Amino acid sequence: MIYIERKERFSAAHQLYNPNWSEEQNDAVFGKCANKNFHGHNFTLIVTVKGEIDPDTGFVMNLVDLKKIIQKEVIAKVDHANLNHDVDFMRGKFASTEVLAEEFWKILAPSIAKHGCELHRIRLEETINNAVEYFG
Repeated sequence: MIYIERKERFSAAHQLYNPNWSEEQNDAVFGKCANKNFHGHNFTLIVTVKGEIDPDTGFVMNLVDLKKIIQKEVIAKVDHANLNHDVDFMRGKFASTEVLAEEFWKILAPSIAKHGCELHRIRLEETINNAVEYFG
């Protein structure tokens, strides 16, 4: 089994806020991330794919194809967007990095599978200190 990775970057705004809670509780749990004017991050998305090497190409998956899938299906929708308001697949969902990673998985896994390999991991780095990994 061979693993390959592709990194993409995007900038997006979001707010962590539970409408069922008081302002005080939101502030206590989410701090400045509950800001009513939202806040932003420069995210790094790392997509890891696994599979066997194709004897005809020497690839698990052509990284150019992986780049196109990620950019078309994810980056084009989230880059310079408000995750709470502008992104169709995030409507009605909590705009945490954890939820975002799960949604990216749902979007990317079927397209990657069409190339004869499997999505192994989504790593979403929100800051240089905070990251989420999701393995489906």
